[in-house]
Order: sequence, then C-alpha cells, then structure tokens
Amino acid sequence: MDAAMEDAEGAQPEMEWDGGGGGADAVLGLAGDGASLSVCYHQAFGPHNDVILLEAADELLPDLLQGRVTVRGRPEEEAVLCTPSATYAMKFVGTSNSMFLIPPGEPAAPSLRPDHTNEDTSVATDAVASIIKVAPGSIELVRAAPRLDKLRSLLGERPYVLDEDLGDDFQHKKGLYTWQDLCELVQASDGELLDGLSSLLAVEIDGFWRTVDANSVNTVLDMILHNSVLHDWLLNALPETNVLSVMESDGFAPKIVTHCLSRFGMKAEQEGRSCWSLDERLVCLQFARRALGAGKMKLNNFVDKWERSIPSGMRADLEMLEGEVLYEKLGVETWVHAFSVADLPLTPGERFAALFRERPRWEWKDLQPYIRDLSIPGVSSEGLLIKYARRTQPSADSEPIFTAR
Repeated sequence: MDAAMEDAEGAQPEMEWDGGGGGADAVLGLAGDGASLSVCYHQAFGPHNDVILLEAADELLPDLLQGRVTVRGRPEEEAVLCTPSATYAMKFVGTSNSMFLIPPGEPAAPSLRPDHTNEDTSVATDAVASIIKVAPGSIELVRAAPRLDKLRSLLGERPYVLDEDLGDDFQHKKGLYTWQDLCELVQASDGELLDGLSSLLAVEIDGFWRTVDANSVNTVLDMILHNSVLHDWLLNALPETNVLSVMESDGFAPKIVTHCLSRFGMKAEQEGRSCWSLDERLVCLQFARRALGAGKMKLNNFVDKWERSIPSGMRADLEMLEGEVLYEKLGVETWVHAFSVADLPLTPGERFAALFRERPRWEWKDLQPYIRDLSIPGVSSEGLLIKYARRTQPSADSEPIFTAR
C-alpha cells in the first residue's frame, strides 16, 4: 500500500493548456542575426498528433479567419479545401526540422522535460519561451481545378423527362440531388459548382438540380417553334408572357419552357415587355444533333437533311459544328458523325485519352476545339499539350500532327 501511495505521489498529473504561458512575444521580438533565447517544455506539453498546421497564402487569410472555407470530399477521396470561389488540393508536407509551437503570454514556471519531470531550476529561470507542441509538418494548399466530372455523373443518373411523377416516396427521389447534396458530394467551391451546373445546362426543379432529357428538350423546342408560326411570333422577339401562357395550356410547365428559352436564346426588354431572341447557332446546332442521331452519314446527305429541318429564316453553316462533329474522308466521300466536346471528360488526362481513342492522329485545327475549354490553374494550353501529346511536323510549312505520348 505504501508503494502504491509513493507511485501515486510521484505521478505527474496531465495538465491542460490554459491558453497562455508560452512567451511567444519574446520569439517574435528577436532582432538581429545573432539574437537567441532559451526554450523549454511547457507544463502542458503533450502528444502532437492532434495538431495540423495549414500553410496559406495571404489572399486566403480573410476566408480562413472568417470561416468561409470548407473541406470537401468523401472518405475514399483526397480532401480539398474550398473557398467561396476556388478549390485547393491539400497536401501534407513533412519536415526534417522540428517546428516548435509556442503559446502567447509570459512563460510558465516551472517547465517540464518531455518525460514530465521538472527541469533544473537553474536552466528553467533562463527560459523565456515554452514549447507546447512539436509539429511534424504542415498542409500545403495548391490551387486545383474543381472536380466536376462527378457532378456530370450525378446529374446524369436521372434527367428530367416531361410528365414525370416523382411522388412522395423516398424511393422516387433516388438519383435526385439538392444543392446541399451536391455541396457534400462534389469537390468544388460554391462558385465553381454554380458554373458547372450552368455549363451542364442544369435547372432546379422542385428543389432538385436536374439536366433535362434530350428528347424532352426537342419536344419543348418544337412546340415553341410551332406556336411561333401559329401566333405569328418573331423568333428574335418571342413575347415571354404569351409564350409561357400558350405553352402551359399545351401542358408544358413554365419552369421547363423558361429553361429551354434560356438554353436557346437571350432575354431582353422590348417596348416594356420581356422577349426572348432565339440564337440561330444554338437552334441550328440542336437540329444538327438530331440529324446525326442515327449515326455516321455522308456529308452531303447530312447537310441536306439538316437544312430541311431547321426553322424558316435560319441558315445552317458547317462552322456552327466546331467541337460537335468530326469529318472523315473515305475514298472520294466525306462522312460526318457526332463527337461533342460536351460529352468528353473534364480532367486533362482522361480528355486526351478519350481523344486519342477516337483518333490516333490529330491535326491542330481539329484538336483545338476539343481542348480549349480545359482550364487547370498554373498550367497553360501549351503545357497540357507537352504533357499529354507528342507533336510532329514533317516540314516548316506543314500542319503539326499530335499523337498520344
């Protein structure tokens, strides 16, 4: 029993840090190359695996200090840090040097050794800074592209179709995602996520973000064009109120009609009322996709079918199809098939892999429309080409050819 009491008396209780007692001001006040001070272990010195340092640039400090950052990613993903407008990869960088963490305030006495035994008082009295933790490294933030391929995948699970009935059952909501769901699942800042939803032509319906099924889009567009003929509406001045009223009487939800109008046109005020002007290129491009829906066609046959399908007053031009179709010379005939940049992966490595699977050799004029939308912080288009493609040029006046590395 006596031995047990002696052990209890000799044991050092684990202390909690009270927020001060470190002497950090003395460290910050060091001046001159030869300046020095003594350090010792704080009474609350303990394990350091509960401390992670974050190295951040000055422009990130306002967002960090005001709590405008979030860490996003699933357990199986590498975490990213997001500000309201940017995404940063988080990389732990170890250090071979010891990084001492010293709290503010006057140094506490007596200080302790790492084994929690008291320092020699003759040494402790000279110490002006007390170490509370030793950090093994820090997390470095590197600007990264938002990971929006997952957003496309999520929205592709269940596109909106006309006359669908979601019902109230939870099972009917499977494959549907709210804004909060997307924030938790997609590694992108709020601003980048909104841009991604816009580029994917998504619309919020009953609280869920959805893309609209291609056949449904075609049906709505056809009805808008049909009604424009019946009611003598100009395609560059469709009266919004009239269009929505007529389309609703035909059974189309105003939300979806407005979405399709914004997808194919621009809204403007004309003579005190809201009107929509349909964009010739966007409308013609939609009809080109429909014409190529059956697969590869001879160019002449495609152009003839395309021109006959577009609305009266609009003119089809092959330049509209840049980044949407590929041409192939077979004998004396030129064939064309759909190959849209909108369907390609968003990450550079996967994008180039998909391109070289489609074609092993690319001329620059054909390749450029399929990579110009790639945007990686700190990497130029030339840098991406150097990394993922090999360039050959038989002569100075010939077109360069790009192949896979």
